[in-house]
Amino acid sequence: MKKHIAITLVSTLSLFASDPLIKQAKDAGLVAIPTSQAELMKLIDNPNNPITQAKVELGKQLYFDPRLSKSGLISCNTCHNLSKGGDDGMEAAVGHKWTANPHHLSSPTVYNAVFNTKQFWDGRSPDLEDQAQGPIQAAPEMAATPQHVVQTVTSMPAYVDAFKKAYGKDVTIDFKKVADTIATFERTLVTPAPFDAFMHGKSDALTQQQKDGLKTFIQVGCTSCHNNVALGGSMAPMNVAATYKYMNVGDFKGDKDGMVRVPTLRNITETAPYFHNGKIRTLKEAINEMARVQLGTKLTPKQTADIEAFLGALDGKKPDITLPILPASNAKTPQPDLN
Repeated sequence: MKKHIAITLVSTLSLFASDPLIKQAKDAGLVAIPTSQAELMKLIDNPNNPITQAKVELGKQLYFDPRLSKSGLISCNTCHNLSKGGDDGMEAAVGHKWTANPHHLSSPTVYNAVFNTKQFWDGRSPDLEDQAQGPIQAAPEMAATPQHVVQTVTSMPAYVDAFKKAYGKDVTIDFKKVADTIATFERTLVTPAPFDAFMHGKSDALTQQQKDGLKTFIQVGCTSCHNNVALGGSMAPMNVAATYKYMNVGDFKGDKDGMVRVPTLRNITETAPYFHNGKIRTLKEAINEMARVQLGTKLTPKQTADIEAFLGALDGKKPDITLPILPASNAKTPQPDLN
């Protein structure tokens, strides 16, 4: 019996033995999602808008409520669908009056967006709170005014009570408060993956091909842009070594300095089509195009297959989300406007 216990213990410990690849990954700037809730909160919380359970629950209701839009048909979840990778699977986001994004920009995933250092493809928002205000007001998206949003929310006593519970009885329900509350919910949408377990020392969390892919990912230079917790999320120049073959689709060229927000690679297998204008449908093609455009490299079929296998290890466990039951509209609630 003692011998059996000893063998089992040695076998268990060997799974968590130091794998040299973990150090290589850390040295390359890759960071795991913490296992400790306290450590995770340091990364996802906003001191100016602290996360509380009451805010999260209210933010979830608002995230799913289409009445915040002018038409009464479009919610945050329309373009950032939590059932399918946190985006909409479209080349270009489709919003009010079936309008496609005028710049032919796709909807980035909301999962793990809290780890981005900038929000939007051009990085114009510093955080989720600021970002949440944009799509609600954008004419091709939800097409609402701040006044419409406030009137909608305050027309329903259940929402007013929920805001008082979340912020105190003297809360002022304004547009910023609504956006901040949605952002609080979005801050909790993190998806720890097998990659994170590997980075925390569980060597068998990745298959051998995934480990080979991680090595290749580091060696060819993918980590120069896809790093930190999000494996992306920061600003970087595009068309470094060559020109993206679909650069003429849409008029997006990045910010004033030509910098583009690097997409997170977490759950990347679920968020096709790829690139800012959604013109690439398969992960294999996206990997090879990135290598050509950003690294000036032509990958071998094995390198491509190994990197693709590694990216599969970034598919994470989604939070358990129960579809919220929304407060009933009443005579004071703005009517849907399809114009």
